Amino acid sequence: MFKNILLFVLLLTTSLTAFSQAEKILNLPSFDKPLFHYGFYLGLNNNSYKVSYKPSAISSPNIEVSSSVGFNVGLIADLRLHNNINLRFEPGLMSNTKTLVFNHIGGTNENIKTREVGATFLHLPVILKLSTNRLNNIRPYVLGGLSFDYNFSSNESSDDDNFAGKFRTTTGNFMYEIGIGVDLYLNYFKFSPSIRGVFAINNEIKYDNTSPSQWTDPIDFLGTRGIFLHLSFE
Repeated sequence: MFKNILLFVLLLTTSLTAFSQAEKILNLPSFDKPLFHYGFYLGLNNNSYKVSYKPSAISSPNIEVSSSVGFNVGLIADLRLHNNINLRFEPGLMSNTKTLVFNHIGGTNENIKTREVGATFLHLPVILKLSTNRLNNIRPYVLGGLSFDYNFSSNESSDDDNFAGKFRTTTGNFMYEIGIGVDLYLNYFKFSPSIRGVFAINNEIKYDNTSPSQWTDPIDFLGTRGIFLHLSFE
């Protein structure tokens, strides 16, 4: 599903870009002159986990992670630092569900081997956007930045752990993200689709209270890895 959506957006962006290049009239010719401007964004995400195992872990630990498509929504505050450089603050909410299957745990009881991890994040990124010069009604760009994510569904403060059927992660996490996109200057607003990757910096695992634990003891690092489809309207 997510791949089909990406393909549709890429085709749409290609069509709009071709139209913009053919169009001789500049849309929103003064859009980039103000020091500040604001907007909002919508999007989709497919966030998973990168899992690394401890060298001293049980033999052949095997954790399979699958994820569903989630949604993003937020606001944009843009500060023009230079004709081609913008600093952006893009606070928003993200939702996503991941399923972890601990294949190294014996037996057929799915309640023991499987954990569903639902997450709703407050996503607080600071982004540096580097744009080319405007060509008619298009302007490609690259971006990168850091974010703090607050996970409302982390269960970090819960006394229950995997022995009680509850998988726990840390509440506050730091990420970095990079991406590419294009500004499309339309008649009444600027539409900016981008594709971004997000990567956790800190370890997000909350270890079980009791050791040995067949769920968390083998894990050395558990961190978010994901891709975003980001559609901004400014």
